[in-house]
Amino acid sequence: MTRPALLAVSHGTGDAAGAAAISLLVQRVAERLQSPGQEPVEVHAGFVDVQEPDAPSALAAIAGPVVVVPLLLSQGFHVRVDLGRAAAARPDAVVTDPLGPDPRLAEVLAQRVAEAGADPDPSTPLVLAVAGSRDPLSLPDAEVAAALLAERIGRVVVPAYLAAREPSLAAALQTHPGAAVATYLLAHGYFFDVAARIAGSSVLTEPLLDDGEPPAPLVDLVVARYLAGVARLTARA
Repeated sequence: MTRPALLAVSHGTGDAAGAAAISLLVQRVAERLQSPGQEPVEVHAGFVDVQEPDAPSALAAIAGPVVVVPLLLSQGFHVRVDLGRAAAARPDAVVTDPLGPDPRLAEVLAQRVAEAGADPDPSTPLVLAVAGSRDPLSLPDAEVAAALLAERIGRVVVPAYLAAREPSLAAALQTHPGAAVATYLLAHGYFFDVAARIAGSSVLTEPLLDDGEPPAPLVDLVVARYLAGVARLTARA
């Protein structure tokens, strides 16, 4: 018996490197789910903006049970409304939690901070650059993500926003001059470019996905979200 399909939905980006990195993540997740001895899983990709197919079209093209995993880092309009509405008419579809916040993301962020050569002095704050959303549920998610990273690296982590919320990244860097900036972004794209412009000469980390292999904790996380969605579908049946 075939397990439910996985529809991995990311925001979408016009940045070729960012799009390739997300595509590779989806490919590695698909490979993990096709491991010997496991039932096959169809894996599809969709987007909420910029790229095609859009999430509703991608979902409509899948026959049978499907688990929609938002490749997004917090709750927000895209998860609750865009994907929620698309799946609402399908009793055989569920939308899982987004990827964040999660300790596995903190693990990857800590790796990126180390790779960037940020000042290891634990008394020096680190600024976490978050895309930002007007959805009220996104704020506690960003704060939890900062707390998880702080616990992981043993230093103060200050969340700052690239849009929609305060403090802005520029304001946070004025308050903490010389602080390194960890980008809480899935891949290269518009918001990474904004962060790079604002950060200027400050140390700036790569996003969670760079131009190499997707970090194993991130692949693990997507697979875990899928399995949680399968459990919800099973319970619903």
